[in-house]
Amino acid sequence: MKDFFYAIEDLFVDVLFAPYDALRALELDNWWMANIVSWIFIVICFVAMLYWMKQLKIFNDNNEEDKSISSHSYL
Repeated sequence: MKDFFYAIEDLFVDVLFAPYDALRALELDNWWMANIVSWIFIVICFVAMLYWMKQLKIFNDNNEEDKSISSHSYL
């Protein structure tokens, strides 16, 4: 049974976490390349936010939202 858990440990440490070890080693040489994944996610989120704001403006310009005072039952 111990061998089973050691096999899981070897899988994670030697195989699945290898890219993270490579990024950690790369950080000592070039900070920008080590954080490229973070920058990609930041750009994706920024583009998604711009698209969302554009869609909200389209719906606002078409007056599709019910802005009456009694639009919600708790009001």
